[in-house]
Amino acid sequence: MFHFKKIDSYIFKRFFTLFLMTFLICIFILLMQFLWKHVTELVGKGIGWSVLGEFFVYSILSLIPMALPLAILLASLMTFGNLGENFELTAIKAAGVSLFRIMRPLILFISVVCVGAFYFSNYVLPVSQSKLWTLIFSLRQKSLELNIPVEKFIQGLKGSIFT
Repeated sequence: MFHFKKIDSYIFKRFFTLFLMTFLICIFILLMQFLWKHVTELVGKGIGWSVLGEFFVYSILSLIPMALPLAILLASLMTFGNLGENFELTAIKAAGVSLFRIMRPLILFISVVCVGAFYFSNYVLPVSQSKLWTLIFSLRQKSLELNIPVEKFIQGLKGSIFT
């Protein structure tokens, strides 16, 4: 039977905070890369905030499978690196606690995350990617709200101060 002890909660808290931070940072970096790739579909089309929010939500949902392994890897490296740097890992090992026993709460947490990621990839990801690419293709077909010809003087723009 698994008894949750203070050392387990200490290691889990350190890992979980780093995991959340690295997951959000990875999502942000991947989202900025995705946005930079698809900026031509968004600029100058006159789309509303709701469509833009829908675009960001669907793109974040489709980027989660890429960000999750990166966040797990970075958080575990940072957690055990900090434990080793502060000689806490050495003290725990000197107390007779095995490395598997130290890593047990993280193994259980990552197992739950893996099961959740499996169900996410089976049920949520196909729907979100389908809606995302449908939205991207419809944004590609939407015409520009204002098409300015090169080297031409334009008179009579609606709502401008020159009309």
